Amino acid sequence: MKLHNAMWPGLVGKEPGTDHPPIALDRMLQMTAAASVKGRKYDGVDLFLFHPHTDPDASDDAIKAMADQIAAHGLKVGSLVAPVWPGTVGGPAFGSDDDRKNFVLAVEKACRIADILKAHGVREYGIIRIDSAGGVADWAKDPAGNTKKIAETWREAGKVAAQHGERLAAEGEICWGGMHSWQAMIDTLEATGMPETVGFQADLAHTYLYLMGYNAPEAALLKEGYSDEEFWPAYTKLTDALRPWTIDFHVAQNDGSVHGTGSHDKTGRHCRADDPKGKLDIAKCSAFWLKEAAARGMKHICWDGCMFANDILEDAHTWETILSKMIEVDEAL
Repeated sequence: MKLHNAMWPGLVGKEPGTDHPPIALDRMLQMTAAASVKGRKYDGVDLFLFHPHTDPDASDDAIKAMADQIAAHGLKVGSLVAPVWPGTVGGPAFGSDDDRKNFVLAVEKACRIADILKAHGVREYGIIRIDSAGGVADWAKDPAGNTKKIAETWREAGKVAAQHGERLAAEGEICWGGMHSWQAMIDTLEATGMPETVGFQADLAHTYLYLMGYNAPEAALLKEGYSDEEFWPAYTKLTDALRPWTIDFHVAQNDGSVHGTGSHDKTGRHCRADDPKGKLDIAKCSAFWLKEAAARGMKHICWDGCMFANDILEDAHTWETILSKMIEVDEAL
């Protein structure tokens, strides 16, 4: 597996004028390229296609210049995050007609950029990431109707993606309606009914909260204080249900809590790879998701450290520790 670092931790939850301002793309690239463990380095990066890292309406020449910038660091581009949320390009996939049109538009813009990156040669694999872009409380006002709307919107977005040779992966986070539990996630994917084009993006930190039923107690597979003997059967049930849909994967650690900063609602907390409070055996848990990954077209994995404090992100030790864990994941497959 190729090993990638996510660039959006420099953006998500960051706010200009605070003690956690956005970190420039080139700085994130520099730190990624500088990391090395046992002679192995990151192979590439995954990108969030929005300001200040990427203007989703940037000219072809500007996108090519970004591709040159990434390639100059010896890195490839993998998965791309489409700007589907309110305040970016898109809107809730179960929102108004305009919201839903803008959601599809965000995917169209991501596909255009993907085409430029592929033609450049810097991108050879990866998916385009989406989610429902709407909150759980709004979704819960009409669960069946809103799930139907999400599926309809995702199908339209999937048609666009397929025209560009792309696949869409919905990231399972508990903060997004219709995706807030493992059961709701499966319901929405099955309602969409495009397994060849629209699948699941599993993140170790976020899917841990699926186990605990944080936003859906009825779907909980574990209770607080669970034993190791209880954990692995529950984890097997979770991964067996979602693995067939999984076409993209984020290595991460979770301390069992939720966290949110900026405009990003509370979701599974990403913590340091070596955090003593971490709940997961990263390499062992990753292997559950990555079984037969190649058959599902997966060629890389990515670390996601969203909402780390800036001083942690600026610490070279952080990226080397993460890279070490990702190497363990790769060697365990």
